[in-house]
Amino acid sequence: MRTFSSADELLAAVGDTLGPGEPFLIEQSRIQAFADATDDHQWIHLDEERAAAGPFGTRIAHGFLTLSLLPVLMGGLYRLTGVTMAVNYGLNKVRFPSPLPTGSSVIASAVITEVTPVSEGILQVVMTVSITAQGANKPCCVAESVGRFSFAG
Repeated sequence: MRTFSSADELLAAVGDTLGPGEPFLIEQSRIQAFADATDDHQWIHLDEERAAAGPFGTRIAHGFLTLSLLPVLMGGLYRLTGVTMAVNYGLNKVRFPSPLPTGSSVIASAVITEVTPVSEGILQVVMTVSITAQGANKPCCVAESVGRFSFAG
């Protein structure tokens, strides 16, 4: 895990890769809870028998469930100290290049794509985050995550 304690350290890190992080298990109970929370009960996520005969041969996680894991997965990649404000500012681009099978563990890595001062003491940081199921050839989610941070002093 990388620690940043100043704006200058973040500015100097553009182009750096963070991670990979620790594996995070995606259990069917999490998929069910997400389906219930979002009212998205599509069979490909929940019906074991039907999904086994479907295009992926198994149940898969919702793409938006995978995306919603960004905070916890990114929390294992870096830490900010001396921060007086940290907010999720949004996303620029999101893609789901491959399915995430139930029972898989995912690993995240991120590239610090852009760091831009937006006002006095506030930096906008864009990170391109890849979430990949262990053993998969390509990521199940790639997202440009945008955050805004200010450091004390």
